[in-house]
Amino acid sequence: MEAFVTIRISHILATTAFIPVCSAYAADLPVKKAAPIEFVRVCSAYGAGFFYIPGTDTCLRISGRARFEAGVVGSNYTRGSDLANYRGAMRLNVDARTQTAYGTLRAFTRLDVQSRTGNFVTSGSQQRVGNAFPALGPDTFGRAQQYVNVDKAFVQFAGLTAGRASSFFDFYAHDFEIMGVTLGSDVASTNLLAYTAKFGEGWSATVSLEDPTFRWQPVFSSISNATSANSSFSIFTNSASLAPVANALNPLTGLPTSEVYYDVTQKNRTPDFVGALRLDQAWGSAQLSAAVHEVGIGQPTGAIFGLNGGAASLAAVRRPSNEYGWAVQGGVKINAPFIAPGDALYLQGAYGEGAMSYTGFQAYTATYLQNTRLTNNSPFDQYFNDAVVNPITGKIELSTSFTVVGSFLHYWSPEWRSAVFGSYGEVRYGKSGRAALSVSNGAVAGNVPASFLTSPSGYALSPILRDLNQIVAGASLIWSPVKDLDIGAEGLYSRVSLNQGRTPDATRPGVNVNSQDVYQVRARVQRDF
Repeated sequence: MEAFVTIRISHILATTAFIPVCSAYAADLPVKKAAPIEFVRVCSAYGAGFFYIPGTDTCLRISGRARFEAGVVGSNYTRGSDLANYRGAMRLNVDARTQTAYGTLRAFTRLDVQSRTGNFVTSGSQQRVGNAFPALGPDTFGRAQQYVNVDKAFVQFAGLTAGRASSFFDFYAHDFEIMGVTLGSDVASTNLLAYTAKFGEGWSATVSLEDPTFRWQPVFSSISNATSANSSFSIFTNSASLAPVANALNPLTGLPTSEVYYDVTQKNRTPDFVGALRLDQAWGSAQLSAAVHEVGIGQPTGAIFGLNGGAASLAAVRRPSNEYGWAVQGGVKINAPFIAPGDALYLQGAYGEGAMSYTGFQAYTATYLQNTRLTNNSPFDQYFNDAVVNPITGKIELSTSFTVVGSFLHYWSPEWRSAVFGSYGEVRYGKSGRAALSVSNGAVAGNVPASFLTSPSGYALSPILRDLNQIVAGASLIWSPVKDLDIGAEGLYSRVSLNQGRTPDATRPGVNVNSQDVYQVRARVQRDF
């Protein structure tokens, strides 16, 4: 019993002696405190909607859009074609800005995603540049489409803009329209490197190097395969891609004695050079812009065969020298609060040579495509070519085009507004190049009867490379019952005419026509945030 008590007391004493020692060690250990909560702070330096990214001095704004559209198309030639069109679209914007000793450092990104159906809302242009993907079913091919586009992804710093952004050549860019198809330049997404200098009272000047890929309109080709990397130019036969040989005509018969193959897809060698001078004032803004665009094709390829059984030398055939297209544009925006708050007027005009995308003559129907029709079953094709290779001289001949556009926005009340707009444009092709085609190439005669294949007078009826004019006009009415919500509709009329003469109606044998018309109505519900 005594032994047990002794042991027990000893254990208690030892334990008691240990407690102060442990307490001393515990007092020396660091105490882990709860991390302070950092609340998101509003950033007022760059306008509404910005907030500081926690732990940084960078201000961020996230915004976007949801949109629904439905449309109806009508013309004298839409029998048996789709009439209704639908689209659901989303947009997400992320804008990050930081103040530095050199000014604001900005990064901006925008993602557009759409699902659309129908012949007019579905976009062949976006599909041709890889932004859209078609359905493949027998009832959906060319009529259902998913669209994903990195519309913006650029950095701005000390006057520099680098990345994917809107072309600095553009001015009006369909600001007041729902469908956005009046004639005029509007390249929202291109890759560029630009520098902007600001001076004086609201003046700025920009020099921009821009990706020419999004400004190409095809050089004329008699054979074009949308699934191939090559467009073919056929001068002397129907069977293959064929480009000119200047001295290949038999002096006795006047017929070709050899044939040469060319790839006439434009080559990406130099960037487009764009310059813009802009003025922004309380009364509005004005801009004068210019662009230089290189037009060049590939080397001669394939074999050369003499039609008389002999052979010719490929070394004697040279690639046509590159040409330089160019365009100029002037525009003005006039604010008109004296009519109603928010009212404004745009006026713009552009002229170009070998640079149709810069004048925007092809904006309604055929961006990145050499020819198409206003609707399915239209009577004739329109052609939208930057150039044609003359089969006699072997030189690239540039087309010329011009457009003018006006658009007026009026607020009937803070909730109701309307826009009216109209545009006109023309394209002209070199007479010598088309005349040379008419006597040397049956492949380009289109739907002209066989007896016209080598007849200049018969070829004059063909729609190929005909000088054209086009009108696009319309009006809209939009209701905004609450902030950032638009409910509205727009009506549109387009007319394409030959500048001179007539052409066979592809839908009615034996009938010749001069023009074609299309009407569209589209409704929209859109919420921005």
